[in-house]
Amino acid sequence: MHTPQLAERIVVADRVHTFADAPSGASPATAVAIAAGRVIAVGTPESLTDFTGPDTVIDAHAGATIVPGLVDGHTHIVFGLELTRGVQLTDLSLAEARERLAIAAAAAAPDEWVFGWGVDPNIFSATGFSGRIFDEATGGRPMFLRMRDAHSAVINSAAIALVGLTGAETFKDESAVGVDESGAPTGYLLELAAMTLVLDRVPVEPLAERAERLAAVLAGMAASGITGTHVMDFHPGSQEVLELLESRGDLPVRLRFSPMVPPGADDAVLAEYAALQGLHGRRWRVEGVKFMIDGTVDNGSAWLAEPDCYGEGVRSIWTDPEAYRRALRFFAERGIATATHAIGDRGVSFVLDAIESLGDVAGKAAHRIEHIETIPDDTVPRFAALGVAASMQPIHGTRHTRADRSDNWSIRLGAERAGHGWRCKDLRDSGAVLALGSDWPVTPYDPREMMAETVLRFPLARPELAPVQPEQALTVREALEGYTVHAARAIGAVDEGTLTSGARAAITVFARDPLALTAQELAAVAVRATYVDGVPVS
Repeated sequence: MHTPQLAERIVVADRVHTFADAPSGASPATAVAIAAGRVIAVGTPESLTDFTGPDTVIDAHAGATIVPGLVDGHTHIVFGLELTRGVQLTDLSLAEARERLAIAAAAAAPDEWVFGWGVDPNIFSATGFSGRIFDEATGGRPMFLRMRDAHSAVINSAAIALVGLTGAETFKDESAVGVDESGAPTGYLLELAAMTLVLDRVPVEPLAERAERLAAVLAGMAASGITGTHVMDFHPGSQEVLELLESRGDLPVRLRFSPMVPPGADDAVLAEYAALQGLHGRRWRVEGVKFMIDGTVDNGSAWLAEPDCYGEGVRSIWTDPEAYRRALRFFAERGIATATHAIGDRGVSFVLDAIESLGDVAGKAAHRIEHIETIPDDTVPRFAALGVAASMQPIHGTRHTRADRSDNWSIRLGAERAGHGWRCKDLRDSGAVLALGSDWPVTPYDPREMMAETVLRFPLARPELAPVQPEQALTVREALEGYTVHAARAIGAVDEGTLTSGARAAITVFARDPLALTAQELAAVAVRATYVDGVPVS
């Protein structure tokens, strides 16, 4: 006679949403049994008595609801520390940003850099992208400000002189240094290579300080119900800071890193990224790679089928897009999962074409496209048809665009393409896998706010605003699936995203049943507990 494995822990609540097909006639589940970091049974406390031993820990959450652990499908955890260095300027006007920078500059030493992040590109509408407009506020101290999209930045005149920018700099990809009519640099830095040129001259934040900040971010994620995240890079220094944290204890969130392959990478570089696969700690691992086929709409670098209103957006970041096809095949042939940042309609269709051209090789690994901000009708069904997952952050649409199309993103695209933005509902209804995420630190990581705005289509903090494309709203259940079962499907994981026997024991416990809440209630519902590998982390 088979003796059931004894549970190390049984988590009990008023209900369990497994997000898996329940056997016909099964009683509603209220408990999850866990051993060795895996779910071994789901049922009721009475039905799980055979799994209960003298050492089994019983965690009872009266009135609560258990769901599979929430997974943010797109973040930049370690890179985000660099992206959030300095003064937060999110949603500030030009005058407000200048005021905060003046305070920071006054507190800084004469030769110390002033940093800021989250800058709204709309504040440059009257001046064009230029860092010189902050010269007076920063008082001669060098300054580096990141835009909220993380794809561009501005530096002031002091930094231009310190770095020695001339405006004649060239790059292997479509990165660029902005210049004025005379050819002098304005301090505008477009895309990663241009920003790196400056950042290589900036003092690096000490490892210990980065570790403390990362620990705070991960603890905050766990407290909000996040049990894991797909990190879309493996930024330099990631391994060092992770190993430092794990020398002190387990991470409260599981991290899956997909290193970012630089545009134009040759076979030797591709082989280096392939060799990173499988590198891991206790709760982090390198798995898959990430490409960027284009930039962003707001700074004119999204790859569009037709130019934006300023005549921009007609090129890929990969100067030779065919090299992207070859790189994609390189990883697909080795069974390495891929994710590709594609925002513009031409960029998305090109990536789908490239994946389709792989033929049977495509099936060796999971493939996904990130962001997908604007696509026409005929592109929507191709995701499901090709088995390509969509990974989206609709909170970008709710917080960065407006229903009246007065924002920079909408103006650049024009009414028709703006009206095809963030097509979450259309993609779900087509049968596509739709993982949801925050792109932290571009927007806050709290999954409750993210899911609520995916349903509402307007910012929680601005209920007076009209919803942006309300026909693209998801239901609460669909939003939860985007953070659970669909997040797992996006990476081809068969043991994540549901609560079934053998699944990884990642659990989020809500104080109330999220499927019975309005979107506004979901945004405010308390997280009673979060479990990673069957252990409470929050």
